[in-house]
Amino acid sequence: MTRYALKNNQKIPYTAEQEALADAEEQAWVDGQADRDLAELRTERNSLLAETDYFGNSDVTMNEAMTTYRQALRDITDSATSLDDVTWPTKP
Repeated sequence: MTRYALKNNQKIPYTAEQEALADAEEQAWVDGQADRDLAELRTERNSLLAETDYFGNSDVTMNEAMTTYRQALRDITDSATSLDDVTWPTKP
């Protein structure tokens, strides 16, 4: 695939060096997909944990079901790598 730059409203083909740089940037983006997916998963997980943080207050007793749910949320990144393949635990 030939890439082009615009100069004075004319398409100028990339040089070999520009092509190599563009290829490297695209590959870096592809290689980083897993990290971006995991970050998105953690953001969602952290949001769900935040919804139940008040159970951790000293004047609130956390039942076993909530403890299990929160632990399952913390462990979610052990088995899932993206929001597409995650099975969220059911909130009690």
